[in-house]
Amino acid sequence: MSLLVAPAMATNAVAAPAATGDRGRRHQRPEYHFSVPDNWKNDPQRPIFVNGEYLYYYLYNADYIEGGGGTSWRLATTHDHVAFRDRGVAIPKFSNPNGDCWTGSLVVDKQNTAGYGKGAVIAVVTQAPNGKQAQYLWYSTDNGRSFKAGSEAPVLPNPGVQDFRDPKIIWDAERGRWLLANAEGNKLGFYVSPDLHSWTRVGEFVRTDFGLLECPDIFRMAANDGTSHWVLGTSVNGKGRGLPATYAYWTGAFDGSSFTPDHPEPEWLDYGFDFYGAVTYPHHKASGAEDATLRRAIGWANFWDYPHNTPTLATDAYNGDDMIVRDVRLKQGNGGYYLASTPTSAVVNYVKHTHFLGDVTVAGTHDLDIRALAYDLSCELVWDPASTPDNVGLELCRAPGGGRHVAAGAVLRNPYAYVNRSPTINPTAGETQTPLDTSTGRLKLRILVDRTSVEMFVGDGRVVHSHRVFPLESDNGIRLYVNEGSATFRDLTIRELKVTK
Repeated sequence: MSLLVAPAMATNAVAAPAATGDRGRRHQRPEYHFSVPDNWKNDPQRPIFVNGEYLYYYLYNADYIEGGGGTSWRLATTHDHVAFRDRGVAIPKFSNPNGDCWTGSLVVDKQNTAGYGKGAVIAVVTQAPNGKQAQYLWYSTDNGRSFKAGSEAPVLPNPGVQDFRDPKIIWDAERGRWLLANAEGNKLGFYVSPDLHSWTRVGEFVRTDFGLLECPDIFRMAANDGTSHWVLGTSVNGKGRGLPATYAYWTGAFDGSSFTPDHPEPEWLDYGFDFYGAVTYPHHKASGAEDATLRRAIGWANFWDYPHNTPTLATDAYNGDDMIVRDVRLKQGNGGYYLASTPTSAVVNYVKHTHFLGDVTVAGTHDLDIRALAYDLSCELVWDPASTPDNVGLELCRAPGGGRHVAAGAVLRNPYAYVNRSPTINPTAGETQTPLDTSTGRLKLRILVDRTSVEMFVGDGRVVHSHRVFPLESDNGIRLYVNEGSATFRDLTIRELKVTK
C-alpha cells in the first residue's frame, strides 16, 4: 500500500482539532477498540510474540494535524488483544536517506540467520527513495523497542516496476527457509532467503480482475477436521466487481514457489466498508509455541476513499482506529474451507454491566430501555419459516428523536444480511449485503458497537460487516423491528464494555 499520508483533509472533513484543555474528555474515541494516541494511524503491521507479550506496530504520523507527511512505526503491546499499552515510536520517520517507512513485517530471528544475534527482531519494510519502492531491512536487539537500519541498500531491490511493496515474511518450516510475499501490482511475488538479506524470486500469484493487490498475507493453518491448509490473503478493492474492498483470501496448497487455490474466487474476511490493510498473526500457547488452530486478525477501521473524513479530528484530536481484534479459525463446510471470525475472547473481561433480556418477541417495533455507546450485543433471530417476516433487525446508535441510526439485520424473503449506515453520520452513505440461507428459521447475530464503529458477525463468523459511523453522543438508543410478521430475538444480551486507558 502506498503510505505517504496526504496531510490535506478532504473538503467535507472536520479540520479543527479539539482544544487542548478539552482533550481529557472522551467524545468519539472508542471505549474498547484500539485507537492512536494522537494525530494519525493507518496500516497495522503483523504483531509478533516476544517475552510473553504481543508487539503491535502501526504506521503513525505525529505531524498530521500540523499538515506534515510521512509515517513512522509506533509500538503498542498487549497480553490479551484488547487492552494495549503505548510504547512510543520504534522507527522514526525519515531516519535515513531512504525516506519514511511504509508497510512491512517483522519476525523473531530465533536462530540468528541474519547475524544480529539469536532472538533479534527483524523488520523488512518498504521505503521509496526518489519514489522507487524497495524493501529494506531494519533490526532490533532490545526486544523490538527500537530499530537500526541494516543498510541503506535494499535487501529486495525494485526490478523496474511502479508497485513493489508491503513485504510479508514467514518461516517456511517445511523447507527450512524464509518466505516473503510481496505486492507487485496485479500479482504477489514469492521470494525465499536463508538469511533475510539475500532473496531469490521463486514464483508468483496473479489476479488481473481486482486491480491493485496490497498487504499480502500467507500462512499455514490447521482446520477443525484436523487437516492442514495454506491460506493466501491480500487487501484489494473489489468494488469494480460488486465485491468488498477489504481482505480477500484463498485456501489452497503451496509447494514452496506456487500457490494453487482450492477455488478461483476468494472468500472475504469482511464484507463491510472498513476493514482494510488487515493482518493475521498466530496465537501462542503459554510455552511460547504457536497454536496452528488459532490466528488473530486486526484491520484498519477506514478506507482510502475517505481517509481524512473523520470528526474525531475536531472532537478528540486524532484520526485512526482499528476494528476489534478477532479470533480466527479454519473450518470445513459447504464443499471447502473458510475462515470464521469471532471477537477475541478477552473482550468478556471488560464487561462493566450485563443486560440479560431473554426472549423478546416483536411484531412491528420495540424500543429497549437501555441506552449505551459501547457494547457487545448477541441474540438469535427466530421465526416461523411457514410465515416468514420480511425484515428483522435492530436500529443501533439511535437518536432520541428516532431519525439517525444504523440498521443491522436481515431481509428474509429475498434473503440477505445487511448493515446500513446511511441513516446516520458517516464518511459515505451505503449498505453492505451478504446472502443468507433462511430455511432453518434461525440466524445468530453478534454486534459490536463502540462510538464510531459497528461490526456485525453473522452465524459462525464466516461473514462480518464492519462499518465506520459517527453518531452524536446522544445517539445511544436501541430499537428492535420486525416488518410484515413477527420474530423472536432469543437470548438477547447486551454487555456494556469499557477498557480503562
